[in-house]
Amino acid sequence: MSKQIIFNCALPESRVALTENDQLTELHSERKRERGVVGNIYKGKVVRVLPGMQAAFVDLGVEKAAFLYVTDIYPEFQDLDFGDEDDDEAEATGGGESRRSSRGSRSKRGDRGRKKESKRPKRSEIKVKIEDLVKPGQEILCQVTKEPIGTKGARITSHVTIAGRYLVLMPTIDRVGVSRRVGDSRERRRLREILNACRPKGMGFIVRTAATALSEQALIRDMEFLLEVWRDIGKDEHRAPALCHRDLDLSLRIVRDVLTDDIDRMVIDDEGEYKRISNFVKTVIPHSKTKVELYTGGEPIFDQFKIEPEIEKLHHRKVWLKSGGYIVIDQAEALVAIDVNTGKFIGKKDLEETILKTNLEAAKEVVNQLRLRAIGGIIIIDFIDMDRMENREKVQAALNEALRGDRAKSNVTKISDLGLVEMTRKRTGESFGKLSGEPCEGCEGSGWHKSKIYAAYEIFREIQRKARNAKGKSVFVEMNPGIADLMYGDERPSVEALEKRFGITIIPKPMASRAVESYDVVVK
Repeated sequence: MSKQIIFNCALPESRVALTENDQLTELHSERKRERGVVGNIYKGKVVRVLPGMQAAFVDLGVEKAAFLYVTDIYPEFQDLDFGDEDDDEAEATGGGESRRSSRGSRSKRGDRGRKKESKRPKRSEIKVKIEDLVKPGQEILCQVTKEPIGTKGARITSHVTIAGRYLVLMPTIDRVGVSRRVGDSRERRRLREILNACRPKGMGFIVRTAATALSEQALIRDMEFLLEVWRDIGKDEHRAPALCHRDLDLSLRIVRDVLTDDIDRMVIDDEGEYKRISNFVKTVIPHSKTKVELYTGGEPIFDQFKIEPEIEKLHHRKVWLKSGGYIVIDQAEALVAIDVNTGKFIGKKDLEETILKTNLEAAKEVVNQLRLRAIGGIIIIDFIDMDRMENREKVQAALNEALRGDRAKSNVTKISDLGLVEMTRKRTGESFGKLSGEPCEGCEGSGWHKSKIYAAYEIFREIQRKARNAKGKSVFVEMNPGIADLMYGDERPSVEALEKRFGITIIPKPMASRAVESYDVVVK
């Protein structure tokens, strides 16, 4: 299977696409003016304690106060269950995500996980309260585990983790875990023994999958690097609220967490970003340095790799299946509902076979869409009703198999008699729909359209396409007045950069009749 990572970094919005056999499987984006905070470590100041919710609001020095639950402070509340001291790779990527929920653990480990968890005290048996642990005005070192979502502030924890290439440091937890994706028991034992022999007392580590067959020296180097980062955080003398440690930006996080031996190449369209990523790879993953390539083609990189049309489809509620069936995705405030339909597919033999084939195809596409759209939280999938139990089991198996390739943790129930599947998927930030859209003013928020900033970046990309051989010419852009204000306000440097790069003059033509999605770029 051919796997590639494609970086589109030439504009103020960095986008990274993961492809398998030339099919888009994951999409990540980060705007330079709106860089995420997950993984950042802050010295926060408690501003309010809520005994009724057993939580506290903490000022991090950002727009909204963060939310700290009692379960993220008191060690006995931690749902850590190392069992034979293994851990899941998906939860070993920093930002406090090394803690697993008991519900998610049970779904993956079955009876073995339940038996071990039964030995831990129930939450109702633990009498420690939030008001006994923190007070207003108190300073606390904490880490962001979830981005602010909608009107909610960030979610934080006092049990910080610092991710490296091969290890994750857990300064407040005295255990060593090994990724469950390290399949060989002898290798897991070897890795655990190395860490137990040299780690500082009272500090824990998770060994990541990338450490498989790694030498002892390389493991110790990564451990010493993480310990030095932790010592630097401890030296921070700024008064709260203050940022103590910023996690890597999107491009370097992807390289650190996703670049494995099965990735064939990484292609980057910006020379400065190419040099930065190349230097990072040479330092952290030297054996993969030949996989880094600079894209020098004429058309935008996402057009060249046929990724842009796939991204455009993510704005649609209806997703067609190859057979002619389709799924409909509706995202509400509290949950996401996905409906499966046979559509144009009429089958060949009988109705049950037609339904089975549609449901099997839909199971894979549902997971694909969850990954691409970064959908999390509660999800209800309404498969077409099946009469035979063996067919339900086939669809259930297909859904579970598709989820094996998803790096986000999930918990799935069995298909009910009504054909419904309830599932949860870990959510750490806004979905693609929320990031790329905003409530429609024309319909008072009952519908959605592309946001002005998203449409502005689309126009920038269209200018790139039209201006490749337009040196000395003028580029006229008809657009919505709101987008024109944005492009010649906050995004003025981006316009000037395009003019300088292509030797053109960009002339805006604001038109009140143009909707946000509607624009026209003409070179004269």
